[in-house]
Amino acid sequence: MVTVKIRGQGQDVAVGKIICIGRNYAEHVKELGNVVPDSPILFMKPASCIVRDGGTVIIPSYSDECHHEVELAVLIGKEGKNIQPEDALEHAAGYGVAIDLTLRDVQNKLKDKGHPWEIAKAFDTSCPLSDFVPADAVEDPQDLNLKLSVNGELRQDGNSSDMMRSVAQIIAEMSYYFTLEAGDILLTGTPAGVSVLQSGDTVEASIEEVGSLQVFVA
Repeated sequence: MVTVKIRGQGQDVAVGKIICIGRNYAEHVKELGNVVPDSPILFMKPASCIVRDGGTVIIPSYSDECHHEVELAVLIGKEGKNIQPEDALEHAAGYGVAIDLTLRDVQNKLKDKGHPWEIAKAFDTSCPLSDFVPADAVEDPQDLNLKLSVNGELRQDGNSSDMMRSVAQIIAEMSYYFTLEAGDILLTGTPAGVSVLQSGDTVEASIEEVGSLQVFVA
């Protein structure tokens, strides 16, 4: 069983499903040449893909283009279905730093064929994740700076205010398709600046008021 911690709280939280939203920052959509979606693009990762702070990322041998994507993670604290946006943040137990790793070459080939692309998004070690801070420690999840550096070089520098769908909207929309349960983790999209990782890289990600995360690429 994979668990996460909320800082300042003693018990571990068992991780359920990890639900992610794609194309939620306009500049990231633009840099990849994608179209802004009319409805949320959702996909899942298994809990087994989580890597903790200080851990090692292993890029699968079937890819030559692994991209980093720093994201605000939301830990769900109570069950909900068809949640209204005005009530959505009440379901957040905490916020964390996540890196959604994407095998871009594999993803593009599968998309061109109209095939699912889980093997490009949900491979082992594809979700580096920090501990969580309690939700009430974050004053406004829509005004947080997100940064990611590789070997000390700043690659991503954005703000959650640039999300096209807010955290509350994401929680509400995801609950329309899936019952959200305590221990589920939602990834909320990435700002522009994604780039390729190589063996030997050190990756550092941080979100103000939330925390930081460092992983190494094997």
